[in-house]
Amino acid sequence: MSNIASKILVPVGFSEQSIIALGQAFSLAKIKNSEVVLLSVIEEKSSMFDIFTINDIEYDKMKIKVMNKLKEIALEHSKKYGVEVDSMVAKGSVYEKVCEVANMINADLIVMGTNGAPKGITKKFIGSNAEKVVRSANCPVITIKGSNHKDGCENIILPLDLEKQTQEKVAYALEYARYWNSTIRIVSVVLKNNENVRGQLMSNLKLVEDFINNAGVKCTTELLEAEKKISLSEAILDYEKRFQSDLIMIMTKKEESISDSLSVTARNIIYNSEIPVMSIHSKSRARRINPTTAF
Repeated sequence: MSNIASKILVPVGFSEQSIIALGQAFSLAKIKNSEVVLLSVIEEKSSMFDIFTINDIEYDKMKIKVMNKLKEIALEHSKKYGVEVDSMVAKGSVYEKVCEVANMINADLIVMGTNGAPKGITKKFIGSNAEKVVRSANCPVITIKGSNHKDGCENIILPLDLEKQTQEKVAYALEYARYWNSTIRIVSVVLKNNENVRGQLMSNLKLVEDFINNAGVKCTTELLEAEKKISLSEAILDYEKRFQSDLIMIMTKKEESISDSLSVTARNIIYNSEIPVMSIHSKSRARRINPTTAF
């Protein structure tokens, strides 16, 4: 591998969705001047064996076939985007190997598909593994569910609550908005009759809007009012549909009541959004006394 500082890791399960994610990763890598690292993970008794040959083939032979396929994909995309590519094949648990390799190469981003695979092929790879990668990776993870995505990004949806991690999320939003000259659309959700929180959110929105505008990036803000029966994630996804949005940025964290789990809001956004979702872990892992909702 080269000494390029920025590296984007793309898990490839050879499904249609993982190839769509691949295109998005290369488009971003060209802008970021990043190297792309393709990774395929072979699990024992995995359906990936069926893509190439019979189930009982030896791992070494399978590894050669998978690597050759990866190199074909790497060559095609490297020529198309002018981006340096490396390819790796590992054996073991998909999400564990993805996170292990991400740490090993010091990846600053992981891009992977979340559904859309043909029946019986890489089903596990894009199902629970995607969520496990999101909650375990030490770098941001972009998950891609839909099928029609632009190479650029006109609008970035940035949901904000009253969490202390706002500064981290805004920093990432500014970075990626500058890559594409995007508009950051900040949105918060308040339940009706919750005037106390409403005032705090409006003040928070104004502070963040001024900060982003002063940084020279286009920005809008909106406070949404939701009924109790409407989940926070549904309000965000409904808001996203009002614009030609291309990316939702959320901050993820562990809920104290459910060990090693994403919040319900984060999970719903990741699995129901038709546009890519970037999940960012807070650097602070300190336990909170009062339960909060992470976007």
